[in-house]
Amino acid sequence: MAFDKDRFVEDCKAAVGEGQKALRALVTEAVSDPAAVVAGLGEPSKAGVYALYKGPDLTVINFVWAPYMTLLPHNHNMAAVIGIYGGREDNVFWRRIGDGETEGPGIEAAGAESMGSGQVATLGRDIIHSVANPIAKLTAAIHVYAGDFFDPPMPRSQWDHETLVEQPWDMDHTRAVFREADTRYHAGVAAMQAG
Repeated sequence: MAFDKDRFVEDCKAAVGEGQKALRALVTEAVSDPAAVVAGLGEPSKAGVYALYKGPDLTVINFVWAPYMTLLPHNHNMAAVIGIYGGREDNVFWRRIGDGETEGPGIEAAGAESMGSGQVATLGRDIIHSVANPIAKLTAAIHVYAGDFFDPPMPRSQWDHETLVEQPWDMDHTRAVFREADTRYHAGVAAMQAG
């Protein structure tokens, strides 16, 4: 039976008021059958950030990561549940350091988690993480946020990959990272087919 996107969104809308545990149960159930999610959403073919639902208290996104792409450290300022339905996602978790007043690194690595198809991660509202797809194929995941991911009521941050200096979060930058990674991926596929 295929994953029913509309039913999933309605279930999430009903569960968001119950808290993160209720959302995790829904995401866990959904990604427990990765083939059903692919049947419902389609075979991932292009890296990107695909909103399935956006509201003031809930956002549901189908993220598709290009091979070997990374996304810089960032926070959400809202609880999140991530369920992988294809490929692999590596998360590095970060913690703030220093007083926040200096120009030096504002975060340091504090842990990591590698997730494969069918696995789920729960991120608290204050978590800072960076994400990488470490494999040579697309990785696909359902992300559910307890808030408006695209227009958050509380400003979000991102940290430079190299300097780890905090900057205001920029959704346009995030979309550009996905576009550039997708362009590299498809150029590589075309080169392999031509060779």
